[in-house]
Amino acid sequence: MTERTLAILKPDCLDKRVQGKVIQHILDAGFEIKAMKLTKLTEDSAKKFYEVHKERPFYGELVSYMTSGPVIPLCLEKANAVADFRKTIGATNPANAEEGTIRKMYADSIERNIVHGSDSPENAKNEIAHFFNDSDIV
Repeated sequence: MTERTLAILKPDCLDKRVQGKVIQHILDAGFEIKAMKLTKLTEDSAKKFYEVHKERPFYGELVSYMTSGPVIPLCLEKANAVADFRKTIGATNPANAEEGTIRKMYADSIERNIVHGSDSPENAKNEIAHFFNDSDIV
């Protein structure tokens, strides 16, 4: 059964100009891109998206970072998409990420870790809806 997940190529991914390599890595891992766009998060949009973290000490810095430049959200589809994408991107801290994962190859730190991936199928649905309408998804 296919499943969808959300990926966001974060500002550091675009700053480093590796978005093409990251997208190719995602495609090579067997994901189908169902929707994709270049956008810039407003402060309100970033706060809403990361609302689950609002009590955490890093929330303000996360919102500031995610609004610091353009991002590329992608709706991805594949069997076991959420779990497989989490494996594809690697641990949040690139120092702990496995060789060959996106974060091991391109991320600099736990704060600037190149890419977001949904952590559950339920969250994936909500996160996809944050960026895309049903009509956006092909």
